[in-house]
Amino acid sequence: MKKIFTLSAISLFTILILSACTKRTYIDQDENYWLSKERGEVVYSSSSCGYYVVQTYNGYSVIGSADGYRPFEGSILYGNFSNRGIRDIYNYSNGIIITGDIKDYWLSYGEAQSAVDYYCYY
Repeated sequence: MKKIFTLSAISLFTILILSACTKRTYIDQDENYWLSKERGEVVYSSSSCGYYVVQTYNGYSVIGSADGYRPFEGSILYGNFSNRGIRDIYNYSNGIIITGDIKDYWLSYGEAQSAVDYYCYY
């Protein structure tokens, strides 16, 4: 009788532990958070320069790579591109979060090209 009670207690404990484990939904929640931010598409990225240009609804933003990662042209990004400073940016195309230093924002295409030339020269 003790063996049956012990086995049923262990089985019950195992069932409770396994049923308490659920799939993490943090990724889905994080993605919903990021998708509510400003959307941009990378229109310029070069392996020889640490800066890239993102086209947003408000114009073009020049972003420096703060973590050494530069997205490819055509990548879709979400984040706050309308303020200067170091920011986390969600790369939707690759599903990762990168860090970028927003240098200039709300630029025309010509102004963005001039800014990249200026930053990449030094």
